[in-house]
Amino acid sequence: QVQLVESGGGWVQAGGSLRLSCAASGSVFRVNSMGWYRQAPGKQRELVAVSFSSGTTDYADSVKGRFTISRDNAKNTVYLQMNSLKPEDTAVYYCNADLFRIGGVRRDYWGQGTQVTVSS
Repeated sequence: QVQLVESGGGWVQAGGSLRLSCAASGSVFRVNSMGWYRQAPGKQRELVAVSFSSGTTDYADSVKGRFTISRDNAKNTVYLQMNSLKPEDTAVYYCNADLFRIGGVRRDYWGQGTQVTVSS
C-alpha cells in the first residue's frame, strides 16, 4: 500500500506565497520522480513541476521563475514553493509519484489534491 498525502494549500492574496508538501508513505521501494499537477475549473490537468531522481527538474512555462520544486529523498517528500502567486494559479494541485512498490511494479500514484486559491 502506498499513499500520497498533500498539505499546504489554502487562500492567499496575489503576490503572496505558499509552500505545498507531499509525502509518499507505505511500501515504497524506489522513487523515479515526484511532481505536481494542477487542474482549474473547466481546464485539463497540467504539469506544474517535476523532480527526477537524477536531479533534473522541469517546470511549466507559466510558473518558471516563480515556483521551485525540491525533494527530501530520505522522507520521500516533495515540496513546491510558490512565490509571486497570481489569480491564474488558482487550481486544485495534485501530487504525483512515479515509483516502485516493495515487491511490486512501477506505476504512478496520485494524491487527493489540495486547493490553492489566489485572490486579486
